[in-house]
Amino acid sequence: MSIEDQPPLAPPARAAKKAAAGAIEATKLYGIGDAQVSALDNVTVSFETGQFTAIMGPSGSGKSTLLHCLAGLDTLTSGATFIGDTYLASLDDKELTELRRTKVGFIFQAFNLIPTLTAEENIILPMTLGGESGDQEWIDQVVSTVGLSDRLQHRPSELSGGQQQRVAVARALASRPQIIFADEPTGNVDSVTGAEILEFMQSAVKGFGQTIVMVTHDATAASYADRVIFVGDGQITGDMADPTPDTIIDHLKHGA
Repeated sequence: MSIEDQPPLAPPARAAKKAAAGAIEATKLYGIGDAQVSALDNVTVSFETGQFTAIMGPSGSGKSTLLHCLAGLDTLTSGATFIGDTYLASLDDKELTELRRTKVGFIFQAFNLIPTLTAEENIILPMTLGGESGDQEWIDQVVSTVGLSDRLQHRPSELSGGQQQRVAVARALASRPQIIFADEPTGNVDSVTGAEILEFMQSAVKGFGQTIVMVTHDATAASYADRVIFVGDGQITGDMADPTPDTIIDHLKHGA
């Protein structure tokens, strides 16, 4: 039964504690017949407001599929995903685009910057598309914190990989979205730059109350989070609070 055929679902009890986003009995199938693959298998999980959560799992585990379905970039075969009080399946394409523009921030491994725009123009692009100027004081604070104040008039080709990712992080934060989804955000930068980006993401959660859900394969990166969700074969296989690199690696080696 597809989600369109199901009656509205109320978030489960554990999602009632100010969940910024979540999935309820989420299933995602690819292919047909003998070639069918279950990328998500009846996943129910919620992500609290003001928390930094990492999602970990081996290649093909379903972690990126979960992130993309939570963010409205992909659709479920059955079940539901929500952001705040909004069930994504209840929105048409225009409403979903508007939700992603106004309520969601994205940070991707590939940066996804517009090459013809300056760093500053890339940062404010989501707001510009909506005819808004944003909170300039907040934008200035974000730009200063990620160390881009002297690079705002440079185009992506004139910036290092680390600087481009800083632009992407600043763009995600500039409109103060309800939640930020990050897919391997430090995958294309060196370890020092990666640590600085993760520290800023961590401070955005602790200092500004931002909510971040990040997919990563790296235990050190995941240790910056408040919580780690482990995914395997399309299911949640573990849930760890206050992770460290050692406890994450131990879990990955030995399981729950």
